Amino acid sequence: MVSRMRSRTTSKTNSDPKLTSLFLDMLAAEQGAGDNTLDAYRRDLTDFSEFLGRTGQSFAGAETRTLRDYLADLDTRGFKSSSVARRLSALRHLFRFLLNERIRSDDPAAILSGPKRGRGLPKVLSIADVDRMLTRAKELAQVANASSLQRLRAMRLYCLLEVLYATGLRVSELVSLPRSAARQDARMIVVRGKGDKERLVPLNEASRQAMTDYLTATETRRPEPKKSAAASKWLFPSFGESGHLTRQHFARDLKELAASAGLAPRLVSPHVVRHAFASHLLHNGADLRIVQTLLGHTDISTTQIYTHVVEERLKSLVRDLHPLADK
Repeated sequence: MVSRMRSRTTSKTNSDPKLTSLFLDMLAAEQGAGDNTLDAYRRDLTDFSEFLGRTGQSFAGAETRTLRDYLADLDTRGFKSSSVARRLSALRHLFRFLLNERIRSDDPAAILSGPKRGRGLPKVLSIADVDRMLTRAKELAQVANASSLQRLRAMRLYCLLEVLYATGLRVSELVSLPRSAARQDARMIVVRGKGDKERLVPLNEASRQAMTDYLTATETRRPEPKKSAAASKWLFPSFGESGHLTRQHFARDLKELAASAGLAPRLVSPHVVRHAFASHLLHNGADLRIVQTLLGHTDISTTQIYTHVVEERLKSLVRDLHPLADK
């Protein structure tokens, strides 16, 4: 009877939602996890909690066998191996946290092995592909019979694409750029990335000019009555909750632009343009450590996914320049 009462008390004190909240607070405070990371963990752990609820278990009492059943259930539901591996990573972090906090005396995820998966190469646009998109975006921004609102939106898209390809910013970093980033004398911009870490990113002449032209257009256009003072601090303001253009909105506009430029929309996204930035730099001889810094990668291993570009460049150099290549 006593043990049953204790288990009931524990289940109320350490409910899954409460433990999830504590875990996410730890990630934010100690590891500087951003909103997107926290949202992904919350979704994954909520799904796992719902599975445990159907088996009568919870985070505080889940067994290794139940965790294996959950991973098998994900496979049955058609999750890709990469998604299953990400869910397993979330479980490992959670149960390590519960062990460290002495909420559990064991770690049921410690002996689990994830699905075998090769790390796929990123989709990469060619320099010619990016050129076509930039050319088409600039054409749309200069259409003579377009309304002022249409022209402004076209200029915004051209500016976004020009800055993205010039800097390789994450899409969340790009859409939340402050208005001050468009200063005419700015050679570098300060970017606040993952974990609230700041880094300096250089701008080229084309991206600076695109920002200047876009900002000039926004200032000369008659301000709309709904526009708030808070929105004016963003380079790409919006009436939405965030105050700036959303990632999803930009992604949709970019796919429409790709189709207009004769490219397959499914192959184009803001992240693919970021990949193109890194790959094209490496192909032209940039140092991997420099690219790591520009991309804001904490670990060089994250940047090493692009080494296939370096390998292809080395092969072509040997093929083209080696004195015995034709023999």
